[in-house]
Amino acid sequence: YKGTLRRPGFYWINPFTARTAVSLRVRNFDSAKLKVNDLRGNPIEIGAVVVWRVRDTAMATFDVEHYESYVAVQTESAIRTTAAKHPYDTAQPGQVSLRGDSSEVNVELMAQLRDRLSHAGVEVIEVRLSHLAYAPEIAGVMLRRQQAEAIIDARQRIVEGAVTMVKMALDNLREQKVVELDPQRTAALVSNLLVVLCSDSDAQPVISTGA
Repeated sequence: YKGTLRRPGFYWINPFTARTAVSLRVRNFDSAKLKVNDLRGNPIEIGAVVVWRVRDTAMATFDVEHYESYVAVQTESAIRTTAAKHPYDTAQPGQVSLRGDSSEVNVELMAQLRDRLSHAGVEVIEVRLSHLAYAPEIAGVMLRRQQAEAIIDARQRIVEGAVTMVKMALDNLREQKVVELDPQRTAALVSNLLVVLCSDSDAQPVISTGA
């Protein structure tokens, strides 16, 4: 290796030396949709787009066999490694998920690629996930699970709100002395209020005309 010409101009070059032109332009690499397992072992499909360029032409030419193929192989390896460290989706607090924390996943993936591609004189400019989905064989099951989790969360919020409203109603009745309720009638009132507040449809009132 004799050197690299980076500046424009006229140069005299030994005609017996081999010359290789290496482009310094910014390039995009769109990985294929890889089928991997996430942290929980669920099969998922994932892909990423990497924006890169050659920083050191000597390293890109001599330190690796084909730097473009090197970028492709190392990118797919980094995607598989990153996907295996995180669950696709999770409700646990403080845990990074592939779907809910894409920005953090992109940062982690970029750090891996910068370390891997530095041996080839390649600079990584940007990395972002371009595709993320459950594998077709479990997509339907996972969709039903997500719907069930959403229903459970909504029900929990409804029940918490209904209990708070019932407590406020009983406290106001006692403070303003609207009516004196014994434990039996208090239990009936609480039951009726919870039915009204937690029901999916409009409640049908039943009027008692007894004493």
